[in-house]
Amino acid sequence: MATPPLGGNGFKVGSGRLHPYFDLETRLDSGVGYFATPVGQEPTPSGISPNLSGEFAMHFRPGFRLEVPSSKLALNLNANLDYVLYTGLVTADSGTASHLEGAADLLARLNPDAPLSLEVSDQFVRSDRTRTAAIGAGVLSLFNEARVKMPWRPGGGAVEFTPNAAYAVEFFEPLGATSPVDCTEGVCDPLTADRFDYGNLHFGLEGRWRFLPKTAVVMDTGVDLRSYFNDGSQGATLARALFGVAGLVSPKVAVTAKAGWGQNFAAAGGGTFLAQLEGTYLFSPTLSFKAGYLRTLEPVAAYGLFTDNRGYGEARAIFGGKLTLHAGGAVDFISFTGDRGDTLVSLDVGPEYQFRPWLSFAAGYMLGSRTSSVTGGGLNYTRHEGYARLSVTY
Repeated sequence: MATPPLGGNGFKVGSGRLHPYFDLETRLDSGVGYFATPVGQEPTPSGISPNLSGEFAMHFRPGFRLEVPSSKLALNLNANLDYVLYTGLVTADSGTASHLEGAADLLARLNPDAPLSLEVSDQFVRSDRTRTAAIGAGVLSLFNEARVKMPWRPGGGAVEFTPNAAYAVEFFEPLGATSPVDCTEGVCDPLTADRFDYGNLHFGLEGRWRFLPKTAVVMDTGVDLRSYFNDGSQGATLARALFGVAGLVSPKVAVTAKAGWGQNFAAAGGGTFLAQLEGTYLFSPTLSFKAGYLRTLEPVAAYGLFTDNRGYGEARAIFGGKLTLHAGGAVDFISFTGDRGDTLVSLDVGPEYQFRPWLSFAAGYMLGSRTSSVTGGGLNYTRHEGYARLSVTY
């Protein structure tokens, strides 16, 4: 999503401004979905796609950003619609899968500067990137999560407690009209992905005690109640608790270190050690590096739970205030309850250049690779994406 500037442009709305924008993006994607007729090949009689099909796609993305600062009720809203047009240049029958995507993030803060404040937010995303780790490629996801938080900073603000609650839903539909080859389990077939539609209710409590000006003891606890709407997937009552420290080790180095435990109190049971270790190095005001390790336990369709051991890194550099270069990557080792194990590799690199406050250009390359102990094209693939995006903002 584009990030419009907050200068004097835009339409004045109360004490804030509304910034409309438009992105035009071209993307050559080797892993759009499963179709029976790649260009230059005969249709498969069985309707089974041998490989994840590629396509040259156009994205037409109008949107707006609204920021209204206030000491009583502050509002932030960023939203867009994204029409994805499959041109048919790579896969002959992909045009029928052209579709509408979109995203919206809303944050409303009541008395944000007071010792006791209220935050209400909502995140909506419709895209081909699902949050459910068990499901393979070729799936369109609709996700929405509504959240409420109540930050409480008694005394001088050195101690902060934040009770919170959220409810999320995710619905799936296939992106294409065929199933991948060798798919013997339902989790790899996008045509049956709607079996795993779910709702997730979360209650949590976060805490922070700044025992030094820039260093704090942190606490992150919560319970997730997961249920599935359309099949017999095992639900979960998953409790997590992590404790640790976060802050500056030096003027240029920041570290977060947390450890804890996650436990499923539903009938299936299951628990494991949780951890996060992340470091950020600010080499200069225009060059930064970040790297970390994260171990999480999450509820998931079909298997009940999965454990993710994730290593990740990111570098970002700014040249002349206009050219930004970024490079990021991650490796996830995912273990599901039972015998299934997946390995995910991701990479995202590219530049962005700000020609004018209202005009920017970005390009890049993304890699997504997945291998699974479960056979089937939907869970074993490599996806290459190259993109170029022009953004205009008022």
